[in-house]
Amino acid sequence: MDLDLLGETLASAGEPAFRTSQVWGWMARGAGSYDEMTDLPAPLRERLTATVPFSSLELQREALAADGTEKALFATADTKPIEAVLMRYRDGRRSLCLSSQSGCPLTCTFCATGRMRFGRNLTASEILDQALYFRRKEAVNHVVFMGMGEPLLNLDAVLAACERLPSLGVGARRTAISTVGWVPGIERLADDGPPLRLALSLHAADESLRSELMPVNDRFPLADVLAACRRWSQSRRQALFVEYLMLDGVNDRYEQALALARVLEPREAFKVNLIPYNPTEAGFGGSSPAAIAAFKAALEERGVRATVRLTRGRDIDAACGQLAANGGQAH
Repeated sequence: MDLDLLGETLASAGEPAFRTSQVWGWMARGAGSYDEMTDLPAPLRERLTATVPFSSLELQREALAADGTEKALFATADTKPIEAVLMRYRDGRRSLCLSSQSGCPLTCTFCATGRMRFGRNLTASEILDQALYFRRKEAVNHVVFMGMGEPLLNLDAVLAACERLPSLGVGARRTAISTVGWVPGIERLADDGPPLRLALSLHAADESLRSELMPVNDRFPLADVLAACRRWSQSRRQALFVEYLMLDGVNDRYEQALALARVLEPREAFKVNLIPYNPTEAGFGGSSPAAIAAFKAALEERGVRATVRLTRGRDIDAACGQLAANGGQAH
């Protein structure tokens, strides 16, 4: 819902200020229409139905994976495509993967989103409407900004959306922002905003290889990125998650694990999340389970905390790095 339009419409109708909070409260609890908002006068509900679209996004297509992961393809009012994902876990977690931009301007070579044409930053309302779509299906309790786009290039809108996520049942400690290493945004988060979790897409400890995989490294070299991350960790008193995509024959050798361990100092500031590669048209192959296990062991032998991410939604192109506004295939 366009919250600015909602506020303007209620004000022009002479409604008291609390009406905006009333409508938002219903939305956050999963209401599916204005008609469900029974403590609003019926004429107001009719006026809102006629003048304020219930969502700023139009659902284009949805797909359900065998593991219960669900992906939705939306279009904005100006026809920009975006995707969002709901990941369902057996332990009761319901985690939303939200997009902050339509496409991404940073063109990481392994990522399907980076191969799209960049559209624009999303508004806070467009970010929230991704979450509200799934909230109307069921309760949610985690959010990750790991969908389309670089969240730190649209930080004002992302933080504005995060302010409202607790109403949906997702507090700051259960909200994570993933960045490729946009240093100004990392530095801002070290000093400002709620205590969100932060994840860094690193993928190579060697500067030249990282630049080959992630052109943003030419603008913000890894040494500068890690310095900003250390300051964030110290300021926020939290460990930062390091995302490391396991690419066969590219970044998964033993000596590359040792190089990664060397740059992640102090140890308590970082946790590594090894990510099995999910197929895209980029032409990379994923590391074998044995190679991932050996890489993890090499890190742990040197005191680096490491886990292997559970892959979700691969069969509908909903897994990490696969979002490309193609909607996936329904199952």
